[in-house]
Amino acid sequence: MVHNHGKQGIDLSNAFKIGIILNLVFIAIEIIYGFLANSMALVADAGHNFSDVLALVFSWIAVKLSERKPTLKFTYGFRRSTILVTILNTVLLFVAVGFLLWETVRRIGEKQVIDSKLVMIVAAAGIVINGFTAWLFVEGKKHDLNIKSAFLHFLADTLVSAGVVLAGLIMALTGINWIDSLMSFIIIAIILYNAYKLLIESVSLALDAVPENIDIREVSGYFSSLPEVIGIHDLHIWALSTNSAALTVHLETNIQTDAFFVHTIRKHLHEKFGIEHATIQVEYGGQPGECYNCN
Repeated sequence: MVHNHGKQGIDLSNAFKIGIILNLVFIAIEIIYGFLANSMALVADAGHNFSDVLALVFSWIAVKLSERKPTLKFTYGFRRSTILVTILNTVLLFVAVGFLLWETVRRIGEKQVIDSKLVMIVAAAGIVINGFTAWLFVEGKKHDLNIKSAFLHFLADTLVSAGVVLAGLIMALTGINWIDSLMSFIIIAIILYNAYKLLIESVSLALDAVPENIDIREVSGYFSSLPEVIGIHDLHIWALSTNSAALTVHLETNIQTDAFFVHTIRKHLHEKFGIEHATIQVEYGGQPGECYNCN
C-alpha cells in the first residue's frame, strides 16, 4: 500500500492536498492576470494546469482506493485502480497538449499586444508553484507509476512556465512576438515525449506485462540457482498496482521441501525484486525441466 515513500517528511495524502490547493489558487491568478496582460498563453496555461489538477484528484482517489481492504468480490482489493488512473491521467495530458497546440497554431500570424513583464512575473510564480508540487512527488515516483504520472504532469507545467518566462523576456527585449509560439512548440514536444513513454508503460501494466523494474530472467536465474530446484515452469509476474507486483511459479525439486523453503524464497523475492505477493507450488518427483513460462 502507498502511505509514505518520501524522505521529505511529507506523506502522499498531504502532498495531494497541498498540490491541489496551491494549483487551484494559481489557476485563478493565471486567468485574471492572463486577461489583464492580454496573454492567451497564460489563459491557455491555466486550462492546462486545471487538467493537471483533475489528474491530481484522480490520482489521489486511486491511492485511497488502493488502500481499501480486499472484498469477497475484489480479492486483490482495488490496487489496480492506480494503473487505470495512470492511463486516464496520460489521456488528460494528451488532451491538454492538444489544447496548447491548437491555441499556439491559432495565434500564428496574429498581431498581439502583450504585457511581457506581467507575463514573466506570473509565469515565474508558476515555476515556483509547479516545481514545488512536482517536488512533493519526486520520491514517490520511484515506487509508483501513478505518482510518477502526477510528477510528470507538474514537471511539464514547470517547463511550460519556464518557457513562458523565457519567451516573455525575449519579447520584452526584441519585440518579436512569434518567439512565444516557437517556445510553445518546443514545450509541447517535450510533454508529448514524456506522455508517450508513460502511456506505453501504463498500458503494458494493464495488459499484465512484467513490470519494468523486474527482470524475469534474473528471477528465473535465482530459482535455477537453488540446489533443490531441478525445473521451473509456469513462471508469471505481473503488476497488482503501480507499486506492487505478484508472482506465480511451479518449482520442481529433487528432494522433499518444507514451509521454510517457500518462506525463504518469498522473503528473497520481496527484498531483491520487490515482489509483494508470491504463490509458489513445489513439485517433487517430476521430470527435470527448464521451461520457465510454459503453459
